[in-house]
Amino acid sequence: MGQYSIGEALNLLMEKSGWKPKAHELRLRNEWEQIAGKTIAKYTRNLYLSGHTLTIYTDVAALKQELLLAKPQLAATINEYFGEEVVREINIK
Repeated sequence: MGQYSIGEALNLLMEKSGWKPKAHELRLRNEWEQIAGKTIAKYTRNLYLSGHTLTIYTDVAALKQELLLAKPQLAATINEYFGEEVVREINIK
């Protein structure tokens, strides 16, 4: 039996149990302002992460258009923030 650090053991548990996507969603919601910035965080709501697809809701038409154009950059920013591929696709509603 191999030895694991506590961090490795927790990460393995998260992956095997299927909790990792939910943990990513909760962290994304809690840290959204640090990831996306104050302005975007202020005018977006209800972030949902299903698999590797992030759905973002906003009622501001101009912000919706800006987010649609910036989807690849936003996904890259999120993945860099997490240090792994968390988001592959972004839907703006």
